[in-house]
Amino acid sequence: MSRKVTGNTSTAYLALTALRSTLFHIFHIVTLIPYATACLIWAPLPLSIRYRLTVGWLKLSIGAARLICGIDYRVLGTDNLPDGPAILLSKHQSTWETYFYPARMPREVCYVFKRELIYLPFFGWAIGLLNMIHIDRSKGVSAFENVVNQGVRKLAQGRWIVMFPEGTRIPAGAKGKYKTGGARLACRTGAPVVPIAVNAGECWPKRSFLLHPGMVTVSIGPRIASDDKTPDELNDEVETWIENEMRVISPHLYHDAKPPAARRRRAAAKKK
Repeated sequence: MSRKVTGNTSTAYLALTALRSTLFHIFHIVTLIPYATACLIWAPLPLSIRYRLTVGWLKLSIGAARLICGIDYRVLGTDNLPDGPAILLSKHQSTWETYFYPARMPREVCYVFKRELIYLPFFGWAIGLLNMIHIDRSKGVSAFENVVNQGVRKLAQGRWIVMFPEGTRIPAGAKGKYKTGGARLACRTGAPVVPIAVNAGECWPKRSFLLHPGMVTVSIGPRIASDDKTPDELNDEVETWIENEMRVISPHLYHDAKPPAARRRRAAAKKK
């Protein structure tokens, strides 16, 4: 978790944090532009080579966040990762985990993201080379069928698909609505789901210039089979595991909260 600021040290801490964050953001921008431009040079290369070269910048950024800002990390439950295709459904608090999964997972991963991102200068060029799953939201229902078709191909290649059920970055200690898109994709493709809890928002908050030193925990849960489950049932299992695990890795943020399973039992009891 990130360091707490109290008493007379808070001014010095914030000044140092602001300085370190400024240095990191400068490094971030200065390295992105030439790296993304270089991506155009290796664009004709095979995907496996393009992928390794392109995610080099993500590895560089994670390393810079550790060295400059003091954001370290630990990974729990790596033995839960399957030796085969899977869909990873993750808590989403920060930009940090979007860098971490392609950079540090033992298999190539692909995100499901809106097609417009590809047209962003520099960053969009780079992600366009990684052959991920693009979605055209203007097509409505058919957009999901396109995701399924692309997802089948990616899984057949042995890749892991990463999705964020909450859809957007959620502040540390909070919970968004878990959407069923990832669970629906798993049920349609038969791929197992791996839930992941991560508390990176404590160090790298959403829309915050300041990056705080601390330890990010990435906790990988046990595989959940998608066979013989409805998307809602699968989504509930994912939500329950992730939100319960968040209370384990960040207990200081959840001391007043009830786990999702307890809330559902209460709601069911009221209906009787």
